[in-house]
Amino acid sequence: MNYANAKLQEEKVFKDPVHRYVHVRDQAIWDLVGTREFQRLRRIRQLGTTYLVFHGAEHSRFNHSLGVYEIVRRIIDDVFKGRPEWDEGERLLVLCAALLHDLGHGPFSHAFENVFETDHEQFTREILLGDTEVNEVLRRVAVDFPEKVAQVIEKTYPNELVVSLISSQIDADRMDYLQRDAYYTGVSYGHFDMERIMRVMRPRANGVVIKESGMHAVEDYIMSRYQMYLQIYFHPVSRSAEVVLNNILKRVKQLRAEGYWFKYDPQHFLPFFEGMVTLEDYLALDESIMLTYFQFWMKEDDAILSDLSRRFVNRKLFQYVNFDPHERREDFEELQRLFTEVGLDPNYYLVHDSTSDLPYDFYKPGHESTKRPIFLLMSDGQLCELSEKSLIVESIAGRIKVDHKIYFPEELLSDSSISQSLITKVKKLLL
Repeated sequence: MNYANAKLQEEKVFKDPVHRYVHVRDQAIWDLVGTREFQRLRRIRQLGTTYLVFHGAEHSRFNHSLGVYEIVRRIIDDVFKGRPEWDEGERLLVLCAALLHDLGHGPFSHAFENVFETDHEQFTREILLGDTEVNEVLRRVAVDFPEKVAQVIEKTYPNELVVSLISSQIDADRMDYLQRDAYYTGVSYGHFDMERIMRVMRPRANGVVIKESGMHAVEDYIMSRYQMYLQIYFHPVSRSAEVVLNNILKRVKQLRAEGYWFKYDPQHFLPFFEGMVTLEDYLALDESIMLTYFQFWMKEDDAILSDLSRRFVNRKLFQYVNFDPHERREDFEELQRLFTEVGLDPNYYLVHDSTSDLPYDFYKPGHESTKRPIFLLMSDGQLCELSEKSLIVESIAGRIKVDHKIYFPEELLSDSSISQSLITKVKKLLL
């Protein structure tokens, strides 16, 4: 039998707390789940450092990837099936892309990428096209199939409808992570009527559109996204943990460049120091290994590395205040001077961090939208951009919220070994 159409003799299911069940009927999907590259995603948390704030947030990119696959499967096997705009020949392609879209993520992705200048999207491509178990499975479908899957994930595949299921302003990726992250963090913000949204999705040449009758469900989805970014993804304590993590990696990189002799040689990091990272090097590093190194580095002679590692492992994070160094440049420079005076390197102990979010984007003349806007399919067959019909969406469309904070050791403000006058000066500037 043609592998592209091969079905399992008996359907496999994964019990899932968000979607109840994830159904696998295709042999190719089942084989991909079993590859070592996909199984590695069990060891990469979906939300990075957020587990230090919301203790339930231990779920992995493995969980999420299965969830995205299941949403896409339901859309194309139930809602799109038989519709003339949907090509059944694209079915396995979009299912594989949904399953594998996060394949290249590394441990604590954002902090790691910032310090070592890696690109998870590039590594996703290398896994799909390189000498991997994933590539071997995809090539059974067709010689050019791995490249097609890569194009869908990279948003360069010519069929925009296929791409939009994985990456758009209302895609399976977002619909899964909002609900999954809400479930595991224990909050209510991320919940919306996904079943309703899926039922009112319609395929069109340029992407998915939504029946007008489903507008209110989409409004709820966009507000869920808005709240989740403010309350979960940009939570200041989680950002504090990421600042500490980022500085651990930055310090290790700096020490290595200076020729520091580690008590516990960071073997897994050597290729990243040297900028000669192979795919095998990348796949060998996961969060369990990084946390093990942090335990080792707590015992290093370098005071900064030892302290930062201890802070992360034992959750002794930095305090934060609202502070924009761009608006208060002189104050920030004075703080840097004062931190240096009390023996704290401001490069590691006085850190500015900013976040910004665009909950919904839409086309404006003279401006380039990052993603295709959501279109409503009206009763007369015409398409109408969502914010033109929804007052709720119109009120937040195109508006970017930027939040500036600086992070620092809270105990600095009560350290008895530091002169009270210095502490008073720091408090005056910070508080």
